[in-house]
Amino acid sequence: MSEVAARLSAIRHRIADAAARVGREPGEITLVGVSKRQPAARVRAALEAGLRDVGENYLQEAVARHAELMQAPGPPHGSSVRWHFIGQLQRNKVRQLVPIFDVVQTLDRESLGDELERRCAAADRRLEVLVQVDLSNEPRKGGVAPERLPDLLSASERWPSLRITGLMAIPAATAHAEQSRPAFARLRELRDAQRQQPAAAGLRELSMGMSHDFEVAIEEGATIIRVGTALFGEREPG
Repeated sequence: MSEVAARLSAIRHRIADAAARVGREPGEITLVGVSKRQPAARVRAALEAGLRDVGENYLQEAVARHAELMQAPGPPHGSSVRWHFIGQLQRNKVRQLVPIFDVVQTLDRESLGDELERRCAAADRRLEVLVQVDLSNEPRKGGVAPERLPDLLSASERWPSLRITGLMAIPAATAHAEQSRPAFARLRELRDAQRQQPAAAGLRELSMGMSHDFEVAIEEGATIIRVGTALFGEREPG
């Protein structure tokens, strides 16, 4: 077993243990392997070991990696891999994103939703989208303010090519995983409250939790966790 495959197995055991503590099924939780500044060989090793969701932060890096992995012989089995964009997204990059990605987790403003809709409609594509919420008042991370979330969800009714399925957040950095719990609980509460409006009735996903705190996120209801270094090891300098 490769080092990456061993890490993947260990993370799956940790996911199962965290889910069991709160009476959940491990199958409810999607593991997204975050490949930022990772060699393509490590990502391929994870795909060969059974990882099926890959998260990318940087579009140019993603385009190159996607081409390398998808064109090589053997696994990763082409369409069985789901590609998630999890970085901040500029409108002028959407054209490059639409042909590659299956999920965008960082919608945070109406103008970006309009551009995603326009490009998806032109390409005859449907895209799964999560709305990123700023829970820590850190604009550099992106995200819509919680008080503006209802308006953004209402605007989604004019985007038939986008399927809004949940919320995503990147809480403030903490020294200990347990310190992230209030932010995770807050995102769950926001999702549950928004389900009352027609435009948000389909919200089910909660993308929260990374390498250092994903077990706490699972205990608070995460359905998607984004794990990088715990899966792939330390990133290459960049």
